[in-house]
Amino acid sequence: MSSNLGTTGAPARRRNPATPKPARHPAEAVRAELAACEAKLLSLLDSREALIAEVCHYLIDGAGKRLRPLFVLLVYRACGGTDRTLEDAIDTAVAIELIHSATLLHDDIIDGGTLRRGRPSALSRYGASLTLIAGDYLFCRAFELCGRFEESLVRTAAQACIQLTEGEVMEGRLRHNSAATVSEYLAIIRRKTASLFAAGARVAAHLAGADQSAIAAAEKLGDTVGIAFQMIDDLLDILGPEEKIGKPVGSDIRLGIPSLPVVLAAEKDAHFRHLFTNGGNPGEADLEKLLAAVRQPDLIAQVRAMAEREATRARQVTAGLAPSVYRDGLARLIDIQTNRKA
Repeated sequence: MSSNLGTTGAPARRRNPATPKPARHPAEAVRAELAACEAKLLSLLDSREALIAEVCHYLIDGAGKRLRPLFVLLVYRACGGTDRTLEDAIDTAVAIELIHSATLLHDDIIDGGTLRRGRPSALSRYGASLTLIAGDYLFCRAFELCGRFEESLVRTAAQACIQLTEGEVMEGRLRHNSAATVSEYLAIIRRKTASLFAAGARVAAHLAGADQSAIAAAEKLGDTVGIAFQMIDDLLDILGPEEKIGKPVGSDIRLGIPSLPVVLAAEKDAHFRHLFTNGGNPGEADLEKLLAAVRQPDLIAQVRAMAEREATRARQVTAGLAPSVYRDGLARLIDIQTNRKA
């Protein structure tokens, strides 16, 4: 039975509950590391050809959340990484962001995307040819950084890029396909989104000197975080608003992409299946019908529940790490990404 006595034997004084302090943003734990990462990232965008540098800087300068570098650096530190190999961890974080940025340029070419991060896309401003070349340039810069690592780490990065390309083709094959399943959806996003998170986490844990079981756990963490992140991104695509998501609301539906809300709606609604399958570049009236179907409260709740299941798996991995501000940062990052609202 608990006692109401203080350590001196006197009755313990009742205290008013303290006002909870707001949780620290995860980036605060690795602020210096992120600053070094940003400086190196921007320096690598320069080229002897000014137009290549211009396109790269247009996409990357001061834009984007740097979620992947933040995640990589938190994993590195949470797994015990020290300043001795910090430069390698920073290079890994930069390489992951370069690869991600390259895929954004290539995705806009594939999708004909006119908006990116709330302003005209590189495709709109510079055209397909230069945007494609700039994307290739960023891939090359990434592997220039990775090339000095041991073979297994380079292979991890290469395998992530292979998965990215396979995921892109799989998504294209299933566009406007109302029979796409949740299993197929998961296969796409595991390749297109989660692969980079998983690869970055695996390399970060290795660089930190973690053992094989911890490296495998870090890779699993990246996989689950990436999947949860993409599920919430899919939800925000249909909820908007445009100024927050940085692209037209309903972009996935317009393009026939089998996002999670689309797959779930197609399972339940025959009229939705008809419109989605036959609705290449749907008119505004059909688009509103499609959006109304995927905005049903029970469907939105189902997407959030599926994302939360992945987040719970991620939290279970972080709980196995030694207590630190970096572990806390990872847990907070998971919460922030899973609880994003329109």
